[in-house]
Amino acid sequence: MIDNTSASDETTEITQFLRRWREGDRDAFNAMLPRVYERLRDIARARLRAERPDHTLDSSALVHEAYMRMTVGTNPDIQDRSHFFAVASAAMRRILIDHAKHRVAEKRGGGAPHIALTSATLGDIGQASTAEPDALLALDESLTRLGELHPRHAKAIELRYFTGLTLEEAAQVLGTSAPTVMRDLRFAQAWLARDLG
Repeated sequence: MIDNTSASDETTEITQFLRRWREGDRDAFNAMLPRVYERLRDIARARLRAERPDHTLDSSALVHEAYMRMTVGTNPDIQDRSHFFAVASAAMRRILIDHAKHRVAEKRGGGAPHIALTSATLGDIGQASTAEPDALLALDESLTRLGELHPRHAKAIELRYFTGLTLEEAAQVLGTSAPTVMRDLRFAQAWLARDLG
């Protein structure tokens, strides 16, 4: 039998750290970091699996860069553990998009072929960036368009495939049910496949 007490205690503890951080206690975030670090590294590893093998960032560097982005400026209104991991994953996505934009800018005019995502490469959207910066940018642009038209559907893709949340966790962040998240994911995948195809 799984002991849900320790998982519940950890969730409560992280939520308390986040509340203190929202209220201006900068040290609360630093105190929370060791408790969430391994999960952040798991998210970073998942994001980096879709990148080029020779990527200059490793999972630790990606976590540290996301940490820096999350702690600079005003504290975001992060409500709980699931929401925190969603925000961290979004920060990692932005870092990788910025990195890809930089790489694309460097290679422009170098004769490198343009790689476009197709519905065939979209299959598992978590791996859809296919390690090419152009493909990652195409996916990011398509997700942005989806988000403008259907924000909840785009957020469901982000939470499930890029953050790695379960259907139930994604439903909690979105304020909906797991079956609704599943329907949103099916719609979003079809929309992205059509947009990219």
